[in-house]
Amino acid sequence: MSEVSINIKSQEINYPIIIENEAISDLKEKILKFINERKYIVIISSKVEKLYGKNLDFENKFVLKDGEKEKNFKNLQKILNFALKNKLDRKSVFVAIGGGVAGDISGLAASLYMRGVDFVQVPTTLLACVDSSVGGKTAIDTDFGKNLIGSFYQPKIVFVNPKFLKTLDNTQFMSGLGEVIKYAFIEKSTKCDEEFNLINILNEKDIFSKDEKYLSKIIEICIKLKKSVVEKDEKESNLRRILNFGHTYGHAIEKINNYKKYTHGEAVIEGIKYVFKIALEKNIIDKNYYFFAMDVIKKFNFRNIPEYKKEKMIKFMLMDKKAQSGKIVFVLPCDYSTVKICEFSKDEF
Repeated sequence: MSEVSINIKSQEINYPIIIENEAISDLKEKILKFINERKYIVIISSKVEKLYGKNLDFENKFVLKDGEKEKNFKNLQKILNFALKNKLDRKSVFVAIGGGVAGDISGLAASLYMRGVDFVQVPTTLLACVDSSVGGKTAIDTDFGKNLIGSFYQPKIVFVNPKFLKTLDNTQFMSGLGEVIKYAFIEKSTKCDEEFNLINILNEKDIFSKDEKYLSKIIEICIKLKKSVVEKDEKESNLRRILNFGHTYGHAIEKINNYKKYTHGEAVIEGIKYVFKIALEKNIIDKNYYFFAMDVIKKFNFRNIPEYKKEKMIKFMLMDKKAQSGKIVFVLPCDYSTVKICEFSKDEF
């Protein structure tokens, strides 16, 4: 077992992220121990319920369908009504078990219910383990874009169990890998006290073997890198924006395809390729680093995504929540594992 503590000094918030390769039934007991006889509801992904429901036989379970489209106002209201029907009070607990969709919408619901109740995260996908379960971002999507309605609301505890990843399908595993690669390219800019050289670690072993010790190591590194950023900038006023490396273009791809054709991680990888191209064209990086980065990405055989009409992409990128004063914000590579934030007007495209 390893434990990473997140400490948000500005709000005197401190919570543990526990990474442990244990039996799923043992995990249930740990969650109940944390709840400590308080009232609770569990919001669980339908896939996780199907695979692990017998080992996670909690009372008061709300089964949430999988897919980004489920992160909507209607389901948010259903979760809140479910909590009200079960007579949860201000000392009650919301538990999210699933991927980023379950975590995002459950966290937002917990932040709203009676002005905020305790929230427990149990990420079951690689993407959620390394990214969405850490840092307190909660949100739902709208017809206008992704994650536009949300709040910053930190969990009280996060339980990470690599055993869930054994049954994760390849599409969702690749989606999480997209975020892992993002961390490799921004590592130095996270200002983490530890140096990991994640790009090299990704070459140590075949990540697709899903070796639990190796996955635990990768997950812990990504969490520590995000911890370094989140502790310095909880609400994305400056440093935290680097976590959006590849996301401006990636979110536009997701929106154009109505969140159906490509996963989040695939879209982010295409966004990373795009910003490397911009950085090369503007002489921010040299050809050696550009081709090195393309080789790193190529190794993992992500699907190629076609280019879309410039006007549509610009429209959606201008609607991105990071856009400011009519300018599109990109995080560009500028050196090995180092990035910087740049703004561009639509005319610069």
